[in-house]
Amino acid sequence: RMTLDWQNLPAPQPFAVPADHPFAEDIDLVGEFSLHRLLDTAVSQEGSLRLHNWLLNQIPDPAEVWQRQQRARELATQTHFRERLTLQATLAVDKPDGQWAGQSLLDWLNASQGERSLRPLLLILSGLAALNWLLFAGYQLGQWPPFWLGSALVYGVLFIALGFRRTATLFADSLFLSDRLRVLNGVFGFLERWRYRKMPQVQQLCQPFLAAGERPSAHIARIRKVVAGIGLRQNWLLGFVLNALVPWDIYFAYRMDQCRADLRGHLPGWLDIWFELEATSSLAAFAYLNPGEWAWPALTASNAPALTARRLGHPLIRSEERVCNDLHLDARQSIYLITGSNMAGKSSFLRAIGVNLALAYAGGPAVAESFCASWLRLFATIRVADSLTDGFSFFYAEVRRLSQLLTALKDDGERPLLFLIDEIFRGTNNRERLIGSRAYIQALTQGSGLGAIATHDLELVQLAAETEKIQNMHFRDGVVDGRMVFDYKLHPGPCPTTNALKIMQLAGLPINPE
Repeated sequence: RMTLDWQNLPAPQPFAVPADHPFAEDIDLVGEFSLHRLLDTAVSQEGSLRLHNWLLNQIPDPAEVWQRQQRARELATQTHFRERLTLQATLAVDKPDGQWAGQSLLDWLNASQGERSLRPLLLILSGLAALNWLLFAGYQLGQWPPFWLGSALVYGVLFIALGFRRTATLFADSLFLSDRLRVLNGVFGFLERWRYRKMPQVQQLCQPFLAAGERPSAHIARIRKVVAGIGLRQNWLLGFVLNALVPWDIYFAYRMDQCRADLRGHLPGWLDIWFELEATSSLAAFAYLNPGEWAWPALTASNAPALTARRLGHPLIRSEERVCNDLHLDARQSIYLITGSNMAGKSSFLRAIGVNLALAYAGGPAVAESFCASWLRLFATIRVADSLTDGFSFFYAEVRRLSQLLTALKDDGERPLLFLIDEIFRGTNNRERLIGSRAYIQALTQGSGLGAIATHDLELVQLAAETEKIQNMHFRDGVVDGRMVFDYKLHPGPCPTTNALKIMQLAGLPINPE
């Protein structure tokens, strides 16, 4: 993770992403080489999904984000806690993909909800079993008639007719529960035993594991006794004898129903804490593994939109190759119009803005010397693709996306919009692109949002003279010893150079400058 060695990172989780999500694909939050894959250290699928949802949340709750950030800050220094938490789960999971699915256990618990109680049948069969013993003893010792044969027949008929369906899967259910408890017992036991020094927020989260009498280990110990009793019937001969003497399976099926009801009431809360810790630990581990390269964001509830960062960098670029830049957007100067040559760093800078904001709103650190933001909605149109399935051309897909962005900008009743646009109307000719781009950017200036627009059209820099909201910025390049060089630094003003013809020439393509 420190060196971005993608080949040796676990495969990305295929969580569903809405096709119209306003920024997930554009700023590489999901996918093969994504922020989620880089951050994710969760052993459970639900912990991984929670981190995924935090990163993709379009309207994060400020109180929840603040609380997550406090926990992540505490966990960042608690390396032993994070490693032990991961180790306890990893040792108990024997799946090749290393992911534990808690939802299957919750589904199993809920599947039996509404079933008729076995208590009446258990009482009847227990009474018949006692009667069988009494009649059999009288037959053997007191020369009674063989009435026990009739009571035994009634016992067997009732057992099979009313109890067989509920006991047929008893052994399989016990194996399933035992397998899931192996993971939970290790994780929950660790959380019960840990002393939460210097982690008040994490300790508060884990309070259910610390309350005397209600700890998960006590519940799991009772369940394990039931599972052990069910295991005795694995030997079919022993199982037959036990059930012939007493309603063994009915009793343990009844106890299993009690265990399910007990777990239904407690397990969702316990699992929620574990999943929360796994997702938060992923954010904390990122901070720990990148010392000196990040800052905890300051997120303010200002009425005026603002986004400021010093030495902002892209977390998906190796630290030795990363070039950082400053950023300042506010209500007065709200839009960066970024010009520059091909490969100069415009798109990477846009993604750096978006990915760090998503990371900050998830509760994690930003890759910056300092990062301060008000509460914004993010919308990016950086990676637009055509769709053969839906019959959309590239240009039409781009137009739709830009239209959605403009609609979102106008709907600023809850929060202002932060928009990131890499080229406008790439799929059409120069003349119409320039006309459309000018009109579109002018429309953007009418809103109250912030944004950054990357473009190759140098004619658009004239828009800065029409409104103070637009700041011209640029990335530049140069030629040294016959090769292109870039400093990837953001400079004020329009770009003074272009390099498309240079790149073509260096690639050996024929160039006939007019």
